[in-house]
Amino acid sequence: MKKMQLTLTVNGEAHDVLAEPRELLIHVLRERLGLTGPHIGCETSHCGACTIDMNGRSVKSCTVFAAQADGAAITTIEGLGTPGALHPLQEAFREHHGLQCGFCTPGMITRAFRLLQENPSPTEAEVRMGMAGNLCRCTGYQNIVKAILAAATEMNTLKEAAE
Repeated sequence: MKKMQLTLTVNGEAHDVLAEPRELLIHVLRERLGLTGPHIGCETSHCGACTIDMNGRSVKSCTVFAAQADGAAITTIEGLGTPGALHPLQEAFREHHGLQCGFCTPGMITRAFRLLQENPSPTEAEVRMGMAGNLCRCTGYQNIVKAILAAATEMNTLKEAAE
């Protein structure tokens, strides 16, 4: 099958990649670009472990063809913080025990990032609704919700201090 030349901006860095028309974005991210934060879970869009941010929207990369992402701006968990400077969501998940095995965590945090961009001060119910497409088999969700609410408060405080 003939490969297509694609240009992706991932975590602020431009990448030119060759991909087959039927190749999934999750495979390009993991295998070609070495970004192993997004996980391959169910491959049916039900679990959300592969969630990324693409052009300002949460997207489950296991159901997006790489060709559909040509020209897109993509953020993965690797683009949200660094080991020395965690994003407030990453810090809140750590502080509030929002993870156990960690398999769903990159998708959870990436989805929560977009949720807080769309609604900087969500209620608990809005967080639960906004995260409904991301599944966790370990935590029972309470600590995930607490972490997202804590991150929202911290992010709002940082934003106010910067203004």
